[in-house]
Amino acid sequence: MSDVKAAEPQHEDEFLLNIDQTPPCPRCSAPTEMVVRFPCTWKNGRGQDVRGLKEAVLCAACDRADPAAAELMALFAVDGGVTEGNLPTLGALAASWVETVRQRTVDEDLLTAEHEQWRQGDL
Repeated sequence: MSDVKAAEPQHEDEFLLNIDQTPPCPRCSAPTEMVVRFPCTWKNGRGQDVRGLKEAVLCAACDRADPAAAELMALFAVDGGVTEGNLPTLGALAASWVETVRQRTVDEDLLTAEHEQWRQGDL
């Protein structure tokens, strides 16, 4: 598939998908299948909306138990990647996965526990 340059996504329902040049997984450093960039909004300390972009990667090792990623992983495994024939399927599956990824939040309890481990030198 050719390298296509596109503008950054601007609307909440847009996303930019890259399957050609993907970074290593930030969780395990393994190669990734794709990276997606999408708009997000969060509240700052004053309660004002801040708009920005988030990125998420699809990793065969880390995402294998994620139901939202299962069909995408199958597409890459069975079809051996993206072809003209499965491009519409990829788009639909990616949109569904991105919507799931958008809804993810930080596990505050886990973050607090890991911060405490780090502070004590155990992490």
